[in-house]
Amino acid sequence: MEKKKRNFHRHLTTSGLNLYWIIIAYIIIGWFYPVIGLIALICMIGPVLTSIWRGRFWCGNVCPRGNLYDRLLSKYSPHRPIPAFVRTFGFRLFMVFFIFGMFGLQLMLNVPWSQGGLAMWSGIGRVFWTIIMVTTIVGIILSFIYAPRTWCSFCPMGTISRWVTPKHKPLPKPYTSVHVASTCSLKCKSCARFCPMQLTPYDSKGDEAGYLHPDCIKCAKCTLVCPTESITLR
Repeated sequence: MEKKKRNFHRHLTTSGLNLYWIIIAYIIIGWFYPVIGLIALICMIGPVLTSIWRGRFWCGNVCPRGNLYDRLLSKYSPHRPIPAFVRTFGFRLFMVFFIFGMFGLQLMLNVPWSQGGLAMWSGIGRVFWTIIMVTTIVGIILSFIYAPRTWCSFCPMGTISRWVTPKHKPLPKPYTSVHVASTCSLKCKSCARFCPMQLTPYDSKGDEAGYLHPDCIKCAKCTLVCPTESITLR
């Protein structure tokens, strides 16, 4: 009997840098030198700022953890459907408050503020490191239960990026979006099957503004798998 085809994301080998070594190095080095944890600020501020002009481009092209999901864990994930409830506004809002609440609590309880100097900064770095470490473990577990980018569907920084990303015309000049030509037959839907966020780019067929879904991470995988070359990222 022929096996039923998967409806969602499949692994796709793409060119480019393997950035996942950055998150691996961060976790290892940060264990011994906690002050390194402060580097996490880049991956907290970066995606939100860039989303104002480029949407969630950072998530699909710069984020080391996202790179880990796409290039490594994607090879072994069962690629099951991401649970719908984790994409809801309520759950995402809860995760934003929960993560930042835990972050604030850890800063209050575990940082030796009175000591100042390296001890204080190391304490702050340890809090950042712990948050990244725990959420990375959660993301890896979810990758093996559902799909590689399950965590990205409700990542607090991804959620905030989603809130600020342009959703309507006029769009900023640096903004890039997936464009599906009006000639697309909508039969294969390969763009959806290979989308790591399990979105449906074909819904924007013929739309001049392109696919403006705020969770699109501009990874361009849909452009690579389209058999008729009807999809472009511009």
